[in-house]
Amino acid sequence: MGDQNSILLVEDDAEIGELISRYLENNGMGVTWVESGEALDRKLASAAYDIIILDLNLPGEDGLSICRRVSASRDIPIIIVTAKGEDVDKIVGLEMGADDYLVKPFNPRELLARVRAVLRRAEPQARGNDDAARQTFQFLGWRVNLLAREVVSPAGAKVAMTGAEFDLLHAFCENPNRVLTRDQLINMTHGRTAGPFERSIDVLVSRLRQKLEKDPKTPSMIQTIRSEGYMLSAPVVRA
Repeated sequence: MGDQNSILLVEDDAEIGELISRYLENNGMGVTWVESGEALDRKLASAAYDIIILDLNLPGEDGLSICRRVSASRDIPIIIVTAKGEDVDKIVGLEMGADDYLVKPFNPRELLARVRAVLRRAEPQARGNDDAARQTFQFLGWRVNLLAREVVSPAGAKVAMTGAEFDLLHAFCENPNRVLTRDQLINMTHGRTAGPFERSIDVLVSRLRQKLEKDPKTPSMIQTIRSEGYMLSAPVVRA
């Protein structure tokens, strides 16, 4: 697809699928449209994609199940799209590993903005010089490489992170031992594409704790500051 971003769209509604595909393609995206999890698996086995747009209400395997297994096995951003507007559906989708969500009906322009934002967060950012390009945060034996968007544990193992999880960890590393409110974290990780759904930050913090903390139920690194927000309680060195 050349320099186009490649999108795998999973949507069983023909009218919506055609609308999304046409709009994204008219805005310079390459779109492959399938209607089920089984078809998605076939496409992922034969080609690489930059992002998945995933409807939750699908025939056969539902979108939440697809989101969980794909995010567990592949490093590819996922935006979930659902006709359900209840908070619980958004929370579950984020817990399953989605990077963002959008509730139907929506303006295609908003979907495009979210796709671009997620892709921007997922790509290594070019720096002004070689030293800046190799910037790494270190804390308590952990290493966070900004250019490679790579997280390495004290034992030397690479820890898989979704784009949203990495951005949240980056925000904490930039502000160690400082309380960050949910609004601040939303702005740091999602910017203008964020909605008012603060609980999404709680879900991301929980996911991050599962990967960083020895005991996520009693976290020592990412602490909850009651009525205020969250704080990375660790000295951070920038190399």
